[in-house]
Amino acid sequence: MRSIRDDRTTRAVIRDETLRLFAANGPETVTMRQIAAAADVSPGLVVHHFGSKEKLRQEVDQHVLDVFEAMLGELSGEGGAELLDPGAGAGSLSEAFARHLPDDSPLPGYLRRLLVSDTDAGRLLFRRLYELSRAALDGLAAAGLANPGQDPAVRAAFLLANDLALFLLRDRLAEVLGTDPLSAGGMTRWAPEMLSIYAGGLNAAPPEPQGDAP
Repeated sequence: MRSIRDDRTTRAVIRDETLRLFAANGPETVTMRQIAAAADVSPGLVVHHFGSKEKLRQEVDQHVLDVFEAMLGELSGEGGAELLDPGAGAGSLSEAFARHLPDDSPLPGYLRRLLVSDTDAGRLLFRRLYELSRAALDGLAAAGLANPGQDPAVRAAFLLANDLALFLLRDRLAEVLGTDPLSAGGMTRWAPEMLSIYAGGLNAAPPEPQGDAP
């Protein structure tokens, strides 16, 4: 039924369309027939490849974990402390994710569902994100660029919670700000305010926008 025009296998197409549907509507409400229609295959072929919706969901969860693990590994390779260093460019996990994912990616939406779900995949992803946040804070503290606080574990968790709030509250923030906070334009507005607060507290003024020198 389907003519594959890219380099993905039929199995990958089904998985990717399932991810998009799950991110938009939630796994509980999506049916196998809807998945088949989105992938332009028969329901029987979906069952042939995955057996059941639960097994398909497990594969989608693992795929999302693999994607984020690869992304986080790349970010760690850039020098983990950069993720929380106001002068290093990346600035935060959210900004780093925004740089690596297209605006229409379903991954942020599915990440939101994973983080609030009582699943092994959600717990594993959050722990990995926390470990990266803790490593970044430790790196900054060792370099004399940040104070680890009286409880570094709590401080790392606080920084991570602030970053993940962009994913969890993305739609509501877009409504009040008039722009998607994870888009390039939204991040251009968000990052200076966030970094100035991280660097100097609520009394700090954001840096002046950089432009061409007169």
